[in-house]
Amino acid sequence: MRLLNYVKVGKRALGARNGDMIVDLTAAGLPDSVDALLAMGAAGLARAREALAKGGETTPFAQATLLPPVLNPSKAIAVGLNYIDHAAESPYKDAPKYPVLFHRFPSSWVAHNEPLIKPKVSDQFDYEAELAVIIGKAGRYIAKDKALDHVVGYSLFNDGSVRDYQFKSHQWMIGKNFDATASFGPELVTADELPPGAVGLQIRAKLNGQVMQDANTKDMIFDVPTLVSTCSEIFALQPGDMIISGTPAGVGFARKPQIFMKQGDVIEVEVEKVGVLRNTIRNE
Repeated sequence: MRLLNYVKVGKRALGARNGDMIVDLTAAGLPDSVDALLAMGAAGLARAREALAKGGETTPFAQATLLPPVLNPSKAIAVGLNYIDHAAESPYKDAPKYPVLFHRFPSSWVAHNEPLIKPKVSDQFDYEAELAVIIGKAGRYIAKDKALDHVVGYSLFNDGSVRDYQFKSHQWMIGKNFDATASFGPELVTADELPPGAVGLQIRAKLNGQVMQDANTKDMIFDVPTLVSTCSEIFALQPGDMIISGTPAGVGFARKPQIFMKQGDVIEVEVEKVGVLRNTIRNE
């Protein structure tokens, strides 16, 4: 399934994408968000599948106002330097031996087709194509061989980074959390539609149609089971929690000359079989 949150007649609704159309699952008696559906566990997903199979009220996907596919995760953990080629192009050079983890706040991201806001205090607004891992089953101290049982699906994330602020200190928090500098969506693709652990999928970023990043998820240093297991050592993972799994080489900061996003640019994040996340850039 491809689950999403959207606005229908001024109200939030839960939908499932079926080709070019969105089937209204809220009208079929389900909750009004993916978050609430995930809280229902396996029974909620089963009801969603049944409702999707029956069909119902629909909205064209291209005309819908989408919301992020998870609205209020208890945790959104991003992973730095998780591709060898990206680690090599970074100021740090060496591949990490333990996952580099930091947090993103929901205020820092927008939905598919919503503008990303270039902060007025910086001209170093960079893109990062990433695969987002969505937790569907709670757990703590999850073994690697059980980790994928806790993953409900995947989505796309543009980990927009304000580079001069990111490197003002040893902590990346400020450069990664300016309001509306990242994007998330357009939908949650359930894990059964993808290879286990989403391994072997092409991941790309395109800026104004030009390919800037082009890699494969098999090149992650720490794969999805490792990331889930590692994060669960620190805190209990809850349904709706996100692990934003890292970006490959080709970011604007590492290019010579450097390339940063500016007003009017269109940035697209694409992962094979997951979809395309598209946003324009607007000055603050």
